Amino acid sequence: MGDQKESLRKITHTLAVKNEEISNFICTLKQSLENLEANSNRVQDDLQSEFGSLHAALDEMKENMLTRIKQERASRTYELQNQLSACSKALESSEELLELANQTLCSSETDGFTQAAKDIKDSVTMAPAFRLSLKAKASDNMSHLMVDFSQEREMLQGLKFLPVPATPEIQVSECQVCDNTVTIVWTLPEPDNKIEHYILEHRRTNHEGPPRIREDYPWMVVEGIRETEHTLTGLRFDTRFMTFRVRACNKAVAGEFSEPVTLETHAFTFKLDSSSAHQNLKVDDLSVEWDSSGGKVQEIRKEKNRTNSPLHSPARSALMSPKRAPTARPGRDRFTAESYTVLADTMIDAGQQYWEVKLDKESKAFAVGIALRSLGRFDQLGKSSASWCIHLNNWLQQSLTAKHNNKARTLDCPIPNTIGVYVNYDEGVVSFYNAKTKQLMHTFRTKFQQPVIPAFMVWNGSFSVVTGLQVPSAVQSGQRKNSGTSSSNASLT
Repeated sequence: MGDQKESLRKITHTLAVKNEEISNFICTLKQSLENLEANSNRVQDDLQSEFGSLHAALDEMKENMLTRIKQERASRTYELQNQLSACSKALESSEELLELANQTLCSSETDGFTQAAKDIKDSVTMAPAFRLSLKAKASDNMSHLMVDFSQEREMLQGLKFLPVPATPEIQVSECQVCDNTVTIVWTLPEPDNKIEHYILEHRRTNHEGPPRIREDYPWMVVEGIRETEHTLTGLRFDTRFMTFRVRACNKAVAGEFSEPVTLETHAFTFKLDSSSAHQNLKVDDLSVEWDSSGGKVQEIRKEKNRTNSPLHSPARSALMSPKRAPTARPGRDRFTAESYTVLADTMIDAGQQYWEVKLDKESKAFAVGIALRSLGRFDQLGKSSASWCIHLNNWLQQSLTAKHNNKARTLDCPIPNTIGVYVNYDEGVVSFYNAKTKQLMHTFRTKFQQPVIPAFMVWNGSFSVVTGLQVPSAVQSGQRKNSGTSSSNASLT
């Protein structure tokens, strides 16, 4: 009976997963249909607009060329009509002189013949007919304004849709996720020298597999990429995965997106558990500030609203790396007295984890490290066997020490602005680094018997925590080199 139930549970789970996949695919198809309708209308409107612009350009060119012909005809008509008018007047005057000369020749009178002949001669000399150019001032040939659009017509007949770049393919085997950077590499089916750039989109997600229609995070866009690879730097991995897609663009259009690729972005992510914080610590997300006035009113309200249920206890929620799970801690409350401490909400029970803390170096006192769940509410970090820390003291005299089980070792190194904390749970290693230079400050070596949790203390100061970080390559390399040579618990004095 038990085996049958377990088998049925597996079948039920498989069906539920498959139903979710099908539902997501149905949503994708519906969205694709909507996008198809919108995109079809858009390209149809664009086509109408382009042909409208083409017709407008042709009409404008036609009008300009017709105007040129009309202007040329008018100019030549004016020249030829003026020349025609002048010639007509000259001909009329010449005909009158010719008639007068004929009459004079036919006259029988001799007395005035000599004078008449002289006058006719003078008139002929001054006649317009002899000053005219008998060459037309304008040609009637208009062949220079003829057109032949056969080539243009062939070009217009060759109009077609824009060539779309091929779809890239992301090469998963060549992609890298390291040091909170991601390098994405892709290829094209065949070389294309007309591609001007690529567009890369990435999105955080907690779901492995194909992108879902309803995601918690939007696509982020990187444009103008000239090569077939790109590296994203300075990332914070606060989700389990990142999804990537890329498309190619030429001068005119962008091609289709590649098939999305989802890469795992393992990193240690946590928040500060404000319910564990001393009442003089003001916790805001991942930042903590000393508040001498203290939160007494809030503490009273917490007491009134508290129940005996472990799920509602002020217990710091334990996280089985990396999932959170509420954990009952009988008799536990927020830190009090001189334990100005706050814990994270995420336990470490396996693997290698890393986070950083930006500290106010003017704080009177500050500590960062890890603690066991059994750390008492009155316990100060480093003063019991349940915690390991780096402690900065600015009270009276400045000192930087490594503390555990009420033993301390003075550290001879500069006080950094940001401290990196590395935990290798399986090897029992806790190391502290200058986060900028990755210089090792101190290492504790022990054997963890139960999960540990990031722990912080501040008095008259402030600090902020940076999570979602992978273990830096420099830290991993340094751990391999320094294994067996680092400081240990036994060396604390």
